[in-house]
Amino acid sequence: MIDIKFLRENPDVVKENIKKKFQEHKLGLVDEVIELDDKRRATQQEADDLRAKMNQISKQIGALMAQGQKDEAEKVKAEVAEIKQRIKDLEPVEKELNDKVTEIMMKIPNIIDPSVPIGPDDSCNVEIQKYGDPVVPDFEIPYHTEIMERFDGIDMDAAGKVAGNGFYYLMGDIARLHSAVLSYARDFMIDRGFTYCIPPYMIRSNVVTGVMSFEEMDAMMYKIEGEDLYLIGTSEHSMIGKFIDTLNDEEKLPYTLTSYSPCFRKEKGAHGIEERGVYRIHQFEKQEMIVVCKPEEAMHWYDQLWQNTVDLFRSLDVPVRTLECCSGDLADLKVKSCDVEAWSPRQQKYFEVGSCSNLGDAQARRLKIRVKDKDGNKYFANTLNNTVVAPPRMLIAFLENNLNADGSINIPEVLRPYMGGKEKLVPKN
Repeated sequence: MIDIKFLRENPDVVKENIKKKFQEHKLGLVDEVIELDDKRRATQQEADDLRAKMNQISKQIGALMAQGQKDEAEKVKAEVAEIKQRIKDLEPVEKELNDKVTEIMMKIPNIIDPSVPIGPDDSCNVEIQKYGDPVVPDFEIPYHTEIMERFDGIDMDAAGKVAGNGFYYLMGDIARLHSAVLSYARDFMIDRGFTYCIPPYMIRSNVVTGVMSFEEMDAMMYKIEGEDLYLIGTSEHSMIGKFIDTLNDEEKLPYTLTSYSPCFRKEKGAHGIEERGVYRIHQFEKQEMIVVCKPEEAMHWYDQLWQNTVDLFRSLDVPVRTLECCSGDLADLKVKSCDVEAWSPRQQKYFEVGSCSNLGDAQARRLKIRVKDKDGNKYFANTLNNTVVAPPRMLIAFLENNLNADGSINIPEVLRPYMGGKEKLVPKN
């Protein structure tokens, strides 16, 4: 959510940004919210003036009574009563206008960074850099669930009977590999100075609307029936929510946290053949990283965050590339974002395994995450997040890139301590 004062003073800038986001249907919201904001401020001013007047003339009543001017005192009392009634009448109007302004402001997209490429959808995303050599072996690479089945490592049929489509059982060496990757990712981020955290897996609606747009919420979140609770789609939601309605000392920034959690997502809509198996599912686990920092440090941390993911994947012998998200592919709260994509030797192309986002002060403004500097000045923090690793999707890239012709799987050196020292996994089938 952008600053209403900025919108009021720069409506053309906000409209141009909406056009760059290819959301022309939202252009009318700018003029609408300016008109409502004018009414809101006029209503608030009238109410404030009436309160001040009431306080002033209320003081006269006692003095008039002391002077024996009872009739005059009664007139003042009547005037105070009229003012009170008018204030009472204004209060619901004030609230209604405040709610309408907030609702519209939450629909207007954040101002994107000037460096963001302009384009309507992800087909216009721009490759930044490749890391590692993408190799296509001289033997056929099976679909990832077929690789797992050779190790008796997955059962989607049983999971379908228990929970429906989009769920899975991981077992044996594959389950251990899944946990090993998460443990390695946790320690990797701790070694880079991040504080490890396990957050709540459910959050209230005010946190949900603080961290994402209404459209994202509807497409992603599972609601707990009968309660004001939602299952998290990523630990970023509850991690940023940790700072809701706080005033933080500037000298303590940045807060750099890495968190583990299960994630739950509706994943609405039909998906293609490459999204079978464990590519797009309703439940998975993830290691995440978030930063709460000063505005001037946000871009520095943005670069640090995506580099962490690149470095982690390269340490696991998985080639990756970074992809700059274009304007039309950015969620409304984002200032700038890039995807980290892993190489798939089977598909002979890259696919997304993580996303890094700079959200400016949009989340902080919604959640009232403020900072106080040494002089007592207050401002909104900036927030950023990035995926460290998200198995089991990450396992697809790992298995394909570490598969041998005989069906065995190489275990990179950094992962061996988490796999009982194993250097290789040998298939059972």
